[in-house]
Amino acid sequence: MQAPSVGGVMLPRGNGETVRLSRGASLTDFAEKINANPASLVAVMMNLGEMVTATQSVSDETLQLLGDEMNYTVQIVSPEEEDRELLESFSIEFGEDEGGDEALVSRPPVVTVMGHVDHGKTRLLDAIRKTNVVAGEAGGITQHIGAYQVTTQVNDEERKITFIDTPGHEAFTAMRARGAKSTDIAILVVAANDGVMPQTIEALNHAKAADVPIVVAVNKIDVEGADPTKVRGQLTEYGLVAEEYGGDTMFVDISARQGTNIDELLEAVILTADASLDLRANPDQDAQGIAIEAHLDKGRGAVATVLVQRGTLRVGDTMVAGDAYGRVRAMLDDKGENVEEADPSTPVLVLGLTNVPGAGDNFLVVDEDRTARQIAEKRAARERNAAFAKRVRRVSLEDLDKVLKAGEIQQLNLIIKGDASGSVEALESSLLQLDVGEEVDIRVLHRGVGAVTESDIDLAMGSDAIVIGFNVRAAGRAAQMAEREGVDVRYYSVIYQAIEEIEAALKGMLKPEYEEVELGTAEIREVFRSSKLGNIAGVLIRSGEVRRNTKARLIRDGKVIAENLNIEGLRRFKDDVTEIREGFEGGINLGSYNDIKVDDVIATYEMREKPRA
Repeated sequence: MQAPSVGGVMLPRGNGETVRLSRGASLTDFAEKINANPASLVAVMMNLGEMVTATQSVSDETLQLLGDEMNYTVQIVSPEEEDRELLESFSIEFGEDEGGDEALVSRPPVVTVMGHVDHGKTRLLDAIRKTNVVAGEAGGITQHIGAYQVTTQVNDEERKITFIDTPGHEAFTAMRARGAKSTDIAILVVAANDGVMPQTIEALNHAKAADVPIVVAVNKIDVEGADPTKVRGQLTEYGLVAEEYGGDTMFVDISARQGTNIDELLEAVILTADASLDLRANPDQDAQGIAIEAHLDKGRGAVATVLVQRGTLRVGDTMVAGDAYGRVRAMLDDKGENVEEADPSTPVLVLGLTNVPGAGDNFLVVDEDRTARQIAEKRAARERNAAFAKRVRRVSLEDLDKVLKAGEIQQLNLIIKGDASGSVEALESSLLQLDVGEEVDIRVLHRGVGAVTESDIDLAMGSDAIVIGFNVRAAGRAAQMAEREGVDVRYYSVIYQAIEEIEAALKGMLKPEYEEVELGTAEIREVFRSSKLGNIAGVLIRSGEVRRNTKARLIRDGKVIAENLNIEGLRRFKDDVTEIREGFEGGINLGSYNDIKVDDVIATYEMREKPRA
């Protein structure tokens, strides 16, 4: 078949060869791979009915379409694979211990606590922390960094265990799954009075998928209706057979509230680690590991909690974590004390990064600042290109249902900013998992930590995205810019409120918000008894106006004594009227409510729909 030509220029036609491109690549990137002129590929895209510039990041579908036209097989390289290739270009091996067996030394197990909501995960973590507070230490643990180390005695030997404190509700499923991947052992908390619940099974599946041993903590044994034996029987159905039943899973009955059997649970973790795992790492190489949590601190800048997995991290090391880099200025342990170095399985708070890495980003120490900067910049460029490849037009939640029905857009673009990377990741994961049918697709163009900035509004303008601020606000001129350009910015402090509102908008069910508006107040001057209507208040309208069929509350001596009353009857002399204005007298009937006295005040109001913020 003849090669395609544009404007008389023959284009190189492939024979089905594979062209590897990163997500968000441009036509120029494609042209370099096949040794063609980028302008000619722009012309090919125009022939295909798509207007694309040579340097614009395009979607995976567009690259595939162009590849089919040119007879090339386009392979989109995954971010993980691209990152591995990036590190290889700097001769860096990630995820491997250097040296042979003789270079490896024993390290503490890393543990994640999982389980159903309200089964006591947080209380268990608190109980473990309390049992490990050094006697006389003022205030105990002074700083919670998302991970901490505890010490326990096993066979008269002091052993350490590292706990990663990942949130445990279903909205944080992605974080929990990520936590398991950086974990050696999972503690599955099951309430003895509730037994196995849906999220118990979900947590169990995450731990099994990560291929980590499980220790079961049967909690709340002090609660009425507790039945630890029933829990053992239920979990047998899911492949967790207790040791006393001939299996290999350790079950420990505990009470996190009373602090019962906490030491036995820690011992079970150590024994499981010794029996099932070979926990060793090389402490003498450059440090590598994972960022567990990160946030922006007003006084200290970007602050990240990292877990060292191999090597030793020291103050003064140059490190790169995700698209953040910098020299380690200081390190703090989980007690808030400065430390000079952190060996394998040790969590520390790191100061000195240029920006906030994402929760779950890998970190590594490199020899030179320049190398760290180059790796971080290439990662940031890759993220930016991938974001720009997903652009569509501007819309707000209110008119989303209309434009969907009109077929104008098939997706909702979001930009998520939050106070901590873990929260942002959890919110993104929850929104992407919303089941809203096949009519609409949700895409998160950008997520980050910190206030909503002008660059976020710029991106929202160009891609018609809605900006979500989770526990953060718009900074500087970003708020005025958003208002001027008509960009929809939404602020939330509760993750489930954001999820519900986005879901409601997608389903065209965004309920209006109402606010109470005071209409008028009336002071009771006289009470008239009527056998037919009950008590009637003779009143003087003190402010505003009182209307028939509006809501009212009765105030006596400055206190509200009755709510949600109705103005059922309104008279002026002998005439029924619909309203009485300020300064005039009249009679008010509150229906079946008769407990009224002279000098009481009737305050009337109505609920009005207000524009959503």
